[in-house]
Amino acid sequence: MNDFAISFTGLGHAYQPGRWVFRHCEAHVERGRVLALLGPNGRGKTTLLRLLLGVMRPTEGMVALRGQAAFVPQLFQVCFDYSVLDMVVMGRAKRIGLLAQPSARDEAVALATLDRFGLADMARRPFHQLSGGQRQMAIFARALVSEPDILILDEPTSALDLKNQALVLEWIDRLSQRDGLTVLFTTHHPHHALDVADNALLMLEDSQFVCGRAVEVLNEENLLSLYGIPLHRVTFRHEGETVETLAPVLRRANRSDSGERRSR
Repeated sequence: MNDFAISFTGLGHAYQPGRWVFRHCEAHVERGRVLALLGPNGRGKTTLLRLLLGVMRPTEGMVALRGQAAFVPQLFQVCFDYSVLDMVVMGRAKRIGLLAQPSARDEAVALATLDRFGLADMARRPFHQLSGGQRQMAIFARALVSEPDILILDEPTSALDLKNQALVLEWIDRLSQRDGLTVLFTTHHPHHALDVADNALLMLEDSQFVCGRAVEVLNEENLLSLYGIPLHRVTFRHEGETVETLAPVLRRANRSDSGERRSR
C-alpha cells in the first residue's frame, strides 16, 4: 500500500439512513498515475470527490490520501474583480499563512506557473476577461502553486471547445508523466479517459463498480452497461501512428433510410 497515493476501500455514503448513494467502492491509485472516474449523472461521482477531499466523512469505508491534494472544480466563478495573478497567488494560501501577506517568492512562483501555461502576459488582466480555456489553465496554475502531490479534477474539459479540451488532456498527461503528480479526474467523455488515464473506475448501477486498466475496462460491453448506448472502439492511422478512440453510435428515431437526410 505504500506505493498508493490515493486509496479507498469499502467506501459508501448515504445522505439519509438507508438511502445509499453507493456502497462497496474501491480503488487504489499508484503515485504518478492517472485515474479517470466515469458514470452518468446522479451515480455519485461528486459525492466520491467530496469524500476524497475530506469535505464529507464517509458513512462507511476508508479513504487515504498520501500527500497534499489540490482540487480543480468544474466551474469557477468569482464575485470580485481579481487579476489573474491574484487568483493564482490565492492557491498558496496554506503556505502563506493566516493574515500574512504574499511574499515576493509567492508572486514569483505564481508568475512562473502562469508562464508554464502560456498566461504570463495576462497576469495583470481581470480574471473574468479570460476565455473559458484560459480560465481553466489559470485554475490549473492556481492548483499547482500549492505544490501538491495529488491533483483532483472535476470534469476539467466541460464547456470547453475541442482545441481547449485537447490542451487540458495534454496538461493532465504532462503533469503525470513529467511532474510525477497523481491525478484523478471525472469525465463524461470515455475517449478522454482512454487517451490519458492509466486506470478507470466505472460507476455502474446498484453500487456496482468496474476498476482496472483503462484499455481493458473501457470496452464496449462495460460502456453499454454504463451509458445505455453502444460505443465502439475505433482504430486508425494518424501521422504515422496508430490511434485508438471510442465513438458513440447515435441514431435518430423514425429515419427510413440514409438517403433521407441527404435529400433535405
